[in-house]
Amino acid sequence: MATSGLKLLGARQSPFVNRVVMALEMKSIDYELVEMNRHEKPELLIKSNPVHRKIPVLLHGERPICESLIIVQYIDEAWNDGPTILPTGPHDRAIARFWAAFVDDKLVPLLGQIWAAGGEEASMLVFEKTFEALMLLEEAFINCSKGKAFFGGDDVGYLDIALGSFVGPIRVTEMMNGTKILDQTKTPHLVGWAERLYSDSLVKDVMLDPQELLDAHKKIQAMSKIDSD
Repeated sequence: MATSGLKLLGARQSPFVNRVVMALEMKSIDYELVEMNRHEKPELLIKSNPVHRKIPVLLHGERPICESLIIVQYIDEAWNDGPTILPTGPHDRAIARFWAAFVDDKLVPLLGQIWAAGGEEASMLVFEKTFEALMLLEEAFINCSKGKAFFGGDDVGYLDIALGSFVGPIRVTEMMNGTKILDQTKTPHLVGWAERLYSDSLVKDVMLDPQELLDAHKKIQAMSKIDSD
């Protein structure tokens, strides 16, 4: 399928945008990243995603596709001549979608609560719930990977992208709090998986650098403080 005119509306620091970038890179698809500040709600974003007004949005032939996991699924279906992202079997595919939804519905809000509290003020209850969510994902990794390197088996797949985009933010959370969230004693398989993901040739250049994310977060916090004064 032609890639001419393919545009991705987003910001490099967004883990949700990062998902789409990983999928595009895995499929070796040419695209243009249109950088935009998600807080400013530029006109092109509002026009392309009038319901949620948020990034990422993939413009394919001027037709918008919204929501990061839906975009990844679209990429996998629309460009079927590259590596497969979603599992091929219907049951494995359903399981991968289930756990990807778990990441967005359970894990991401918990990380958001920690970040919103500025790290140090986050309650132990939130950390405990985060540990519980990751331990469930540890079990999911054991079952999905079947003893191989990634959730998707030998190669990076859909669930690796869904959770992997948040490895950077998780590491930033650890840096902010001095607390290990991906803990070798509690989730050893996820710790090994995260290290392999960051060194995988297909995605290592796409993964977000934790220090850059932390710097960006501090900058946003400083600007928010100025605006509130």
